[in-house]
Amino acid sequence: MNAIELWNEFKMKCNIDTDEYEAWAFGASPDKLLDLVVQGKKRATASCNRLYELNIDPLPEIGGYSVLLDSNGDAKCIIQTTSLTYVPFKEVDEVFAKKEGEGDESLAYWRKVHKEFFTNCLNEIDELFTEDMIVVCEEFKVVYKII
Repeated sequence: MNAIELWNEFKMKCNIDTDEYEAWAFGASPDKLLDLVVQGKKRATASCNRLYELNIDPLPEIGGYSVLLDSNGDAKCIIQTTSLTYVPFKEVDEVFAKKEGEGDESLAYWRKVHKEFFTNCLNEIDELFTEDMIVVCEEFKVVYKII
């Protein structure tokens, strides 16, 4: 099922009257991270604010919807953003790392994998990762999924 088909099904079944949503896949390990969302283990994600400043990615909004895609572009679920906070990388805490639901859910694991991911993202725009870079910490809830 593609993003439009899943969105239309969601709108009809949940009586939603908007066509405003983003469709995207996680940048690192899209299928693995999507599976964690569907299982209810992953309730947050982090992104590099610099990419939003440069208009490379659309900035999430509280209340906004996203159709999550797997690595083949198939739509699997819809999430709604419930919270956004902007913090330096070095100030992301254990509570948020656990909500991300990845690895052993520790802050050490979160820092390791996100430092690698953000370094790669910033390298693509000829910028360097720093511990002071601003991270957009997005929390969400699953509002619809394929059963």
